[in-house]
Amino acid sequence: MSLHVKKGDTVKVLAGNDKGKQGVIKQALPRDGRVIVEGINLRWKHKKPTQQNPKGQRIQEECSIHASNVARVGGGAEPAGKKSSAGKKSSAAQKSSAGKKSSAAQKSSAGKKSSAAQKSKKAAK
Repeated sequence: MSLHVKKGDTVKVLAGNDKGKQGVIKQALPRDGRVIVEGINLRWKHKKPTQQNPKGQRIQEECSIHASNVARVGGGAEPAGKKSSAGKKSSAAQKSSAGKKSSAAQKSSAGKKSSAAQKSKKAAK
């Protein structure tokens, strides 16, 4: 499953206990369709006492949330693209070219028109 966000993106939580909060994506899990966001969806993990840590402890850690519950901040409805500035890649909104023909398609259609015109000239002779 492809995600609309990636590691390092700043996102806003759309649903759940942390609705409205913002954070940076720490890890993306595309197979599960989930992301881990810094400071969001915190849970307590209980560590058993060991020889190195005889008391044991409680650690707060971020758990994953579904990718559909986050939206990239500052991006529109366009899909994510890669933008390079000073050798550093980052994600950026990308304009859609749904209605436009590619330059290769325009050249091939122009070639077809000229060959059709040549055939009609040959038929007229």
